[in-house]
Parts: sequence; structure tokens; C-alpha cells
Amino acid sequence: MKPTGAIELRVTPDRYVTIRYAGASGDFNPIHLDDEFAREVGLPGRILHGLWTMAQVARAATDAAGGRPEQLRSLSVEFRGAGMIGEEIVVSGTLADRDDGLIANLVAVQGGKRIVRNGVARLRPRLGRQS
Repeated sequence: MKPTGAIELRVTPDRYVTIRYAGASGDFNPIHLDDEFAREVGLPGRILHGLWTMAQVARAATDAAGGRPEQLRSLSVEFRGAGMIGEEIVVSGTLADRDDGLIANLVAVQGGKRIVRNGVARLRPRLGRQS
């Protein structure tokens, strides 16, 4: 494996992201939509959808590999905590070139806490790569 560079994506989820994502995904769990309900069940407020956070990890990997989402072959992550609205998330890691394509190893951190760890994205080779 040949290292090809560092990955970093910074994103701050706005107060409407969980509403938009609920509509797009069909996940209307009130912990993502209702601050009062979220607090009643022990959360500090509405939390991000885990799959939205995972999508940011995928975005960081595909951006680093040339910005083509169709390059993504597979993605796996370990969720380690709830993401919060309005706080910056930093997705970082490394991108390496392998014989069969690219591999990205990633984490997502918010407020000094890892909310995603062991993110592994496997991507198709970059266009124009010589074999």
C-alpha cells in the first residue's frame, strides 16, 4: 500500500439537517426531531442520524479520491457516540493506493470526542491511473 495523502473534511450540521435527513431517509425517530423528547430520554437534545454522519465519512473519502461518489465500493464504520447539531464535525484520515484501488482509513470527531472510529472506505482507482 502506498500512502497518497491526508484526508480532512469539516462540516457543521445546521439546525435543519435532521429534518431534511428524516424526509430523505424516512427515519422520523423523535430523538432526531424533537428537543424535548430527546431530553426526556436522556439525551442533551436532538441528535444527528448516524447514517448522516456515516455519509460525511463517505463524502470525505470520495472527495479525497477525486470527488466522484461512484468510486465508493464499500464503507464500514464503528459508531462511538451521538453527533450533535450545530457543532463542527471533523472527518480525518489517510488515503492509500493499492493494486486494486484506493483505501481510506477515517475517524469523525466532534467536540473532542470520536463519534465514528475505524472508518474504512474502499474506492475504485482514480481515472487515468496507469496499471
